[in-house]
Amino acid sequence: MIKQFEFYFDFASPYTYIAHKRIRKFEKENSIKMKYMPILLGGLLKLSGIKPNADIPIKAKYMIKDCKLWAVKNNIEFRFNNYFPIMTLTLMRCVMIAEKKGFAQNFINKVFDSIWKDGLNLNDNNIVEKLLKNLDINPKLFLLEANQQKNKDDLKKRTDDAHKKGVFGVPTFLINNKMFWGQDRLEFAFIEAKK
Repeated sequence: MIKQFEFYFDFASPYTYIAHKRIRKFEKENSIKMKYMPILLGGLLKLSGIKPNADIPIKAKYMIKDCKLWAVKNNIEFRFNNYFPIMTLTLMRCVMIAEKKGFAQNFINKVFDSIWKDGLNLNDNNIVEKLLKNLDINPKLFLLEANQQKNKDDLKKRTDDAHKKGVFGVPTFLINNKMFWGQDRLEFAFIEAKK
């Protein structure tokens, strides 16, 4: 039987990128299927009364060093993005549409790599459009669909629902109704997923 667990994510977080890479490997090795749950980190932090790491200079500086250590430890290609913070609102809305069209995983992989491996400036709409074209997606139509009010509302609802479940940051993993927050808690999530 293939198990499934929920992975709450936003492309804005370098720790979430590291978790994503580690999870992909774990999935293949353990017949465990992860359900990606796109949410908006900024909205979640606001609901939780938490200040973003990027807004705390001493913490932001440490985060760069910490992410590099975790990437090296896990043999993950990683480059802290010079354009950080990346404003991911539209990208997260795009994930919602990609889910409906059946290519979410490919889209998610490409966006994560573009930000945290290739160091692209996805704050620039021209670069986002080029990324979509490289995935054989019509950028104008796709972005128009992503920014429809219903899709906006759906992402907001997912974020609100996550907060109601106790999620306060990303990456967060919900497995068998147990919550694990942070890519450094992934080992505990993996143990629970194997039960």
